[in-house]
Amino acid sequence: MNDHKALKIFLMAAERRNFAQVARELDMTPAAVTRAIAALEDDLGVQLFVRTTRQVSLTTDGAVFAAQIQPAVDALESARRDVRNAHKADQGRLRISAPTWLGKTVLPPILSGFRELYPKISFEISLSDGLIDIVDDDYDLAIRISSAPSDKFTIWRKIKAVPRILVAAPGSRFAEMQHPSELSPDDCLAYSGESRRENWLLSDGGSSIPIVAGRAFSANNGEVLADMAADGAGVAMLPGFHIAEHLRSGRLVHVLPGWSPPDLWLTLYYPPYQALPPRIATFSQFFEQQLPVHMVMLD
Repeated sequence: MNDHKALKIFLMAAERRNFAQVARELDMTPAAVTRAIAALEDDLGVQLFVRTTRQVSLTTDGAVFAAQIQPAVDALESARRDVRNAHKADQGRLRISAPTWLGKTVLPPILSGFRELYPKISFEISLSDGLIDIVDDDYDLAIRISSAPSDKFTIWRKIKAVPRILVAAPGSRFAEMQHPSELSPDDCLAYSGESRRENWLLSDGGSSIPIVAGRAFSANNGEVLADMAADGAGVAMLPGFHIAEHLRSGRLVHVLPGWSPPDLWLTLYYPPYQALPPRIATFSQFFEQQLPVHMVMLD
């Protein structure tokens, strides 16, 4: 018999003061309960119970031992429940990292719909545009709009292509450009998760031109870059969802429309599981199914 079960039998006996009742509750024979208590007493070298024909009562040593182990046994039982629930499709905790914009606009209705179906799953949502370490930061899942990850150990699942375009303020010298060679590194506003320079690669379908962006300005937030471009500070290369409202209002215009950068991808990142835990797989499937309802925001 394992130590945990022996301690559980002891604590139940200490509470019920009746070995026969403990045996019924645990679907054991009274003799098996007696043997388990005797083995525990032998291991500890003390008597835990005083037994008479009428009752069972704790000795002083038994009472002290029960008080000391109760919190540990309760914690172990709680941990066992949490682990078992984590491997159920409809229970457990999900800790998710998502980009700020997507987390504020696309994610909430998806989470609400999922919670209606699986109310026993709890969520911890963290919004960040920067890179994260999904293992060290203890995330179950990360939603990202990015290029392929450099971490070869991370599970990376493509969900949807996210095109980017070059934008600038209408009436600025950038709005009249005909060729990327007219851009200098100081003109290009870089998006960087660590606020560093960014390498752009623009293609017209036949030739490609690399540009180092961010020599004068970089930021880790697309809304900041959109506002800077709208103020005439330079050219930004951003996904459509960051600039849709600016384009509709005329604050920004699409520049160099014949030249395009590689698409980004809306992706799901996971720690290096051998197989996804059921609750994570269930949410991932729901997210992918529901995204088309809201994907207009990403186009």
